[in-house]
Amino acid sequence: MKQRGFSLLELLIVLAITAILATIAYASYRDQVIKSRRSAGAACLQERAQYLERFYTTNMTYREAPLGECDAEVAQFYNIEPVGDFDDTSYAIEAVPTEEQPDPKCGTLTLNSRGEKGESGTGTVADCW
Repeated sequence: MKQRGFSLLELLIVLAITAILATIAYASYRDQVIKSRRSAGAACLQERAQYLERFYTTNMTYREAPLGECDAEVAQFYNIEPVGDFDDTSYAIEAVPTEEQPDPKCGTLTLNSRGEKGESGTGTVADCW
C-alpha cells in the first residue's frame, strides 16, 4: 500500500524557503518605502526653497522669511528646519528625518540659496537627491 501526502521534512523545507523569500521581500519593500519618503522630503525641501525665493523677490531679503509647512504626510517623516538664521542674501534649510524614517544612507538632506544639495549619511548626493 502506497502512502500519500508530505513528510515532515518536506514541509519544513518548504517553510524555510518561504521564510527566506519573505525576509528578502520585506527588506526590499522597506527600502523602497524609505526611498519614497525621502523623495517626498526632498520635494518638500525644494518647495520651501521656491517659497523663499518668492519671498526674496518681494522683500529683497531672506530675513524674517517664514519657512512654511509641508504636507502632513511628509511632516510625519521629515522636519523642515532652517540651518542657522537667514540673512539678506542667503539661506540654508534642511530636512531632518524623524524616528519613523530611519535613513542611514542619506540622513539629513540640505539645500541652500546657491542650489547646493547635501546629505549627512553614508550615500552620495546623487543617491539621495
